[in-house]
Amino acid sequence: MSEISFDDFLKVDIRVGRITRAEPYPEARKPAIKLWVDFGPEIGEKKSSAQITAHYTPEDLPGRRVLGVVNFPPRQIGKVRSEVLVLGLPDENGEVVLIVPDKDVPLGGRLF
Repeated sequence: MSEISFDDFLKVDIRVGRITRAEPYPEARKPAIKLWVDFGPEIGEKKSSAQITAHYTPEDLPGRRVLGVVNFPPRQIGKVRSEVLVLGLPDENGEVVLIVPDKDVPLGGRLF
């Protein structure tokens, strides 16, 4: 594991957002879900694609709070232009489990 400086860490802008909409993404090479995440008035709504189908369906995602990196450049993932990287951790089978705050926090709050 290589070390980074605290200044390097501060360059990564991780914020809390609320999923406002989720749709199946059957065109993706690996099973995925299209997400729209509201990061509050300062950042607004961002679109993403996430390979989270093992634990989540589009129907149970709206309203959930998630953490996402909001300062990566947009990336084309198939037909979706991903504007944010929604964060997760692998379970024992390598499937993604979303990282979520365990208390209600304001949208757009920055991780520190």
